[in-house]
Amino acid sequence: MLEYKKSIRDSINGNIPITELEKEILDYPQFQRLRRIKQLGFTSLIYPGANHSRFEHSIGTMHLASKLAVELGLDDDEVQLVRLAGMLHDIGHGPFSHVSESVMNVKHEEQTAFIIKNTAISTKISENFNLDEVVDIINGKDKLGPIISGELDVDRMDYLIRDSHYTGVAYGVIDLDRIISNLKLEKFLVLDIKGVQAAEAMLVARYFMYPSVYQHHTTRIVNAMFRRSIDKMVESGELDTKKLSIYDDNELITKCKNSTLEYTKDIIERLENRQLFKRIKTIRLNNFLHPNDVFDIKERDLKKAEREIGEDYNIDSNYIFINLPEYPKFDEMKTQIALNDNLYHLNEVSSIVQALNKARFNYPDIALYAPKEYKEDLRKVNIEDYLDLPEKTDKNYNITHYDQQDLLNYM
Repeated sequence: MLEYKKSIRDSINGNIPITELEKEILDYPQFQRLRRIKQLGFTSLIYPGANHSRFEHSIGTMHLASKLAVELGLDDDEVQLVRLAGMLHDIGHGPFSHVSESVMNVKHEEQTAFIIKNTAISTKISENFNLDEVVDIINGKDKLGPIISGELDVDRMDYLIRDSHYTGVAYGVIDLDRIISNLKLEKFLVLDIKGVQAAEAMLVARYFMYPSVYQHHTTRIVNAMFRRSIDKMVESGELDTKKLSIYDDNELITKCKNSTLEYTKDIIERLENRQLFKRIKTIRLNNFLHPNDVFDIKERDLKKAEREIGEDYNIDSNYIFINLPEYPKFDEMKTQIALNDNLYHLNEVSSIVQALNKARFNYPDIALYAPKEYKEDLRKVNIEDYLDLPEKTDKNYNITHYDQQDLLNYM
């Protein structure tokens, strides 16, 4: 049995006990930085309560990893190992979490591995554990990897509940205990058939959290604005992408404010005063015969289309955004389900999951964003005239996924 020295009071899980090793790692500056990295980036501009940090999420993931490890009957060393992996899995995130990741040109998982292996944290961990083993678990490898990064992992469980709690969006309420108590570890994590309803509920929760929080149209606008502002700083040499991973949110905002670039300072001022770009035109992905093909559109093609729109309407193309949604990926559909002596994927045994697999392209859209003052002029734009888009389908729109204004226009 692990010996716990202290506890941390968490708003979701109550008191979370920590070991002496975990306490020492918590105090390293690389981990304390996570207190100053917002879990949901700029989402507090949409949901004012969404100010929780990567620090809280990391502690919560460690706690759930421990619960699952104990349920699976792992020994003390294995329990401590997965606790460390859960605790450190996001330590490589840049400022505002995923918002800066595309600018860094390196995935946060790679940066996480670098920090674990090349900072003072490595000395402390290597006294008891193999560093490569911790990194492998974080990346979903090894037999313990699916606990932290898999189809039904504790990282996803924690952020759904935590993000739901702080945004006030109730979709993220899921039955964790039911899922955890019905998981078993073979070559990979397998869910007993008794846990299918809880897994379905988790997938439904994620399905609704995407348009409501993670891919809310205003969230996408804010993220696009901020990314372009720091892209400009990188292009000008004012911002070194190699140093992004050591900044926190406030440090990056300060660098943007101190930029010599008028564009960057203008965007930051707009963000601070919530003078956000507006959604001008959208095309739902379910309009296309093969929605997947939308994600083959290259960044250079988007830039070219923005420049051409700017030229045609006499607008600075830096203030025109053609934005693609995040791919609606739901790995939970591949969760292995144990029924009698056979294994099935969740989408093979659940008609609800089959329906969600078809419905996941109903809410994402290709969108044109621009400042409010250009809204009337750009209403005339047809995105199809500037981008080579996939073939459209003849089927009727699924209007249940349209917002109120689109629905009124449809009617």
